[in-house]
Amino acid sequence: MLDNLKILLHQGKQYIPDVTKAKVPGIFRGKPVISTEKINENELMEICPTNAISANPVCIDLGKCTFCGECAFAFPHKIKFTTDYKIATNDRNNLIIREKRYEPVQLNPELIRKEISEYFSGSLKLREVSAGGDNSCELELNACGNVNFDMGRFGIEFVASPRHADGIVITGPITENMAEPLQLCYDAIPEPKIIILAGTDAISGGIFEGSLALNRSFLSKYAIDLYVPGNPIHPLTFINGLLELIKKRK
Repeated sequence: MLDNLKILLHQGKQYIPDVTKAKVPGIFRGKPVISTEKINENELMEICPTNAISANPVCIDLGKCTFCGECAFAFPHKIKFTTDYKIATNDRNNLIIREKRYEPVQLNPELIRKEISEYFSGSLKLREVSAGGDNSCELELNACGNVNFDMGRFGIEFVASPRHADGIVITGPITENMAEPLQLCYDAIPEPKIIILAGTDAISGGIFEGSLALNRSFLSKYAIDLYVPGNPIHPLTFINGLLELIKKRK
């Protein structure tokens, strides 16, 4: 008992009572803020390895951003990454952070299908498919269910079989070898079902975008219900995005 008290005193309470108000360490890179300072925009764009930065005005596409921070290192007065982890959305356009605009990244209620609120507001079972992922997002998704984040308290869990799932979570850029298994897994999930893209690689292909080793045709067939940016994603980004998706109604 004494040893347990020593650990509690040293580490504090690891359990996060309210995931909507939790704080993350200062080294975490979340939603960026772009100032109006004039810089050489061509030099700024050349820094980005995934062409996530565009100019006139300066914008950052979080669906392509690897959150490497090189742009902020080179132009600290122009770009600053905050610790705002609430950056998941169901509208791909909302992932584009624009200069002089400081609105939070939010979900568009008009794009949330009616059956999501009707069927999944109290319980949501998900099947995760690593479609050529590097295991970083997969590890963070696994952490969503640990004692710190405890995603299960909201009725959200990962399941082993697509037959038991309500939706699919895709990580990785979707390689050619994983295109068919991904489709088979999706087809095995009963209707209605949702699709979630977790991580930069899944959303845009990341650093692998344009590679002949990819086959992302699956994404052109279906509407995406939730985009969770990050490289890798943060458990708080994933959980808050899901809660907004299944709880918010028109």
